[in-house]
Amino acid sequence: MRKQLIASLAAVTLAGLGPNMVSAQDLIGSYVAYIGGNDLFNSKGARLTEPWQILRQDRANVHKFGLVDRGDEGDPFFGDIDNRAAMETMVRQGWIEPGAARAIVNGFTFVQVEIYGQGGRGTSVRVTVYN
Repeated sequence: MRKQLIASLAAVTLAGLGPNMVSAQDLIGSYVAYIGGNDLFNSKGARLTEPWQILRQDRANVHKFGLVDRGDEGDPFFGDIDNRAAMETMVRQGWIEPGAARAIVNGFTFVQVEIYGQGGRGTSVRVTVYN
């Protein structure tokens, strides 16, 4: 009986943590960025069609190319090229509010990105869009 009660409580607790946030993770960084026209295209000029591609390009524009939109904040995490390369996985393992993916792909909007992980290693991001 006691094991069943503990299992039920654990299931209820984990269900309240939200999508893909089951394991204990720490907030290791956050930033606000404006998704502008330069962020919608890769460095070869191709139009990006997925939100994680655009979020990654935004961080490459800030850290690698020095293309900073008004409203872009810096962040220490995505200054590392390997961390930028992990953006797709981090988005997939994190959360984007409903409708935010479409807004990011359309561009010209503000996003807040919270980076979660442990020991300085990012594993997921939570993305919120502000108009």
